[in-house]
Amino acid sequence: MTTIQHPPSSAPSPRPEPDLKRGLDVIRKTAKKLTTQPGVYRMLDHDGNVLYVGKAKALSKRVTSYTRVNALSTRLMRMVSETISMEIITTRTEVEALLLESNLIKTMKPRYNILLRDDKSFPYIMLTRDHDWPQLTKHRGPRKRKADYFGPFASASAVNRTITELTRAFMLRNCSDSIFSARSRPCLQYQIKRCTAPCVNKVSAKDYDTQVEMAARFLSGESKKVQEEFAANMHDAASALEFEDAAVWRNRIRALTMIQAHQDINLPSELNADVIAMKQDLGRSCVQVFFMRNGSNYGNKSYFPKHEAEETPERILAAFIGQFYDDKPCPPDILVNILPEQADLIAEALSTKAERKTQITIPSRGHRRKLMQMAERNAGEALSRELAQSSSQKKMLGAVQELFDLDDMPQRIEVYDNSHIQGSNAVGGMIVAGEEGFIKNAYRKFNIIQDETMPEFGGDDFAMMRQVLQRRFQRALREDPERQSGVWPDLVLLDGGKGQLSAAREVMEDIGVLDIPLVAISKGPDRNAGREEFHQYGKDSFTLPLNQPVLHFLQRLRDEAHRFAIGAHRARRQKAATANPLDQIPGIGAKRKKALLSHFGSARSISRADVPDLMQVDGISKAVAETIYGWFHENSKSG
Repeated sequence: MTTIQHPPSSAPSPRPEPDLKRGLDVIRKTAKKLTTQPGVYRMLDHDGNVLYVGKAKALSKRVTSYTRVNALSTRLMRMVSETISMEIITTRTEVEALLLESNLIKTMKPRYNILLRDDKSFPYIMLTRDHDWPQLTKHRGPRKRKADYFGPFASASAVNRTITELTRAFMLRNCSDSIFSARSRPCLQYQIKRCTAPCVNKVSAKDYDTQVEMAARFLSGESKKVQEEFAANMHDAASALEFEDAAVWRNRIRALTMIQAHQDINLPSELNADVIAMKQDLGRSCVQVFFMRNGSNYGNKSYFPKHEAEETPERILAAFIGQFYDDKPCPPDILVNILPEQADLIAEALSTKAERKTQITIPSRGHRRKLMQMAERNAGEALSRELAQSSSQKKMLGAVQELFDLDDMPQRIEVYDNSHIQGSNAVGGMIVAGEEGFIKNAYRKFNIIQDETMPEFGGDDFAMMRQVLQRRFQRALREDPERQSGVWPDLVLLDGGKGQLSAAREVMEDIGVLDIPLVAISKGPDRNAGREEFHQYGKDSFTLPLNQPVLHFLQRLRDEAHRFAIGAHRARRQKAATANPLDQIPGIGAKRKKALLSHFGSARSISRADVPDLMQVDGISKAVAETIYGWFHENSKSG
């Protein structure tokens, strides 16, 4: 792979206006230096931001095509006019170029590409294989552990529900390795017959391994055989008049039945496919993905790719599939209702990445066609809901513009709230809303840092708000002073009264940001919802009639900020309450922690012990004992 960079010429400091002629000259000069090798090209603007990422079978031909003005759409002409420089990466094959293109688009999110939004990692069921007593748990992210992974599932709730039933059926542990190693007696899971308590040797290694293999077989597609074996065990127990054992097997069979009950279509157990259906209306698209694994429906999810209205369905679906599977494994079969552009090339790229054959097909009959019809129906319904919500949202944003006398309809509203208990574990929350509703991947929490401006007890809401806004907008000024990234708000709402508004105004004046409208929302007399007062700098405060839709919209924004801030505060408080000081000491892992607690009984007793006493514990050398002693005594001095 070879990278060729063409840095921008010495551009003037002020941002240059879009210039089609200049952009065409940049592209022509770049094209002259290119060969017919495959590769990826990037178009950059004045600030070095990536405007567009594309791949080419022959770079020179593909890049030259942008110089034919008559063949360019309005969108592409706009892109070319903003282009100041280009970067080129050559690859060995077109497949390699396609994989790189998808990765770069997903990472850089160029505004002229078709973008997959809300692409969070999917949860899996993980059955660990690097421990003597395997654990059954939920997993997200990279697969670093030696384990069997089953999924993906469309939602965390689907995984949690399945794991609950699996523990009933196979009685495997779902506790972490550290908790497992520290147990001295069975936990509640054992009492309610959802675990066989391997932590305290209530089950033999052989019997536990049998439970593990049965669970793996069930999740790998042998659900019918496993259920038949459970039924045989139940009948054998009943025949031997061991009715309590028979009842246990009956309950385990019921758990298996519950897992398999969430199916809309009877599927063959060997079906491993993602069913992808796309629907379009009014220039918007919805892509519905159903995850089918070993004949089971692991749920579905809707996506709304960002694209220009004139983009073809084939191009949209090609971009979606490339970005969707960039960081996740794909199944052997991908079923689609529209064949994406360059489907064969995409299938070859996915096969190369998965190191096995992957095919993209349009199903025409049988259970696969029924699945596709179900996915198409869901895609159409999801798109209708999205369009209706978007229309309503735009109407509300227009009402907000009129209510607060804004110059333009706000595209991004940020709402701030704080949560704490007498100043402890204080957290500031920021939620974001726009034309498409709440933008949850833009939410941010701010752990409030205690400083000289805040009292030690009781907290200071104004100082907290000042700190949150200062951190938020100072960072914005550092990272995007020209406000080109789209992460600057058009309106800031504060949960509070005139005091919060004054505090916010002071911060904005200090950092030199005075053009963002600030509005504080305070509850009225007796803190009754519906009697809120709205405060703006230099204007009289006012209330709204109870039946005003814009009032309910603003209440919903304020309540969402309140919910998010409280959730962040509770999480911080719970983490602080359950933290063990031993966990922070360098060199103290689960084994030494267990030995120390077994010897002294509590972390407080350990903190009072001197070095010789600490050395009495198995595995604690003089050096480690001195580290522990120093940790507690230095911390107590600094505190």
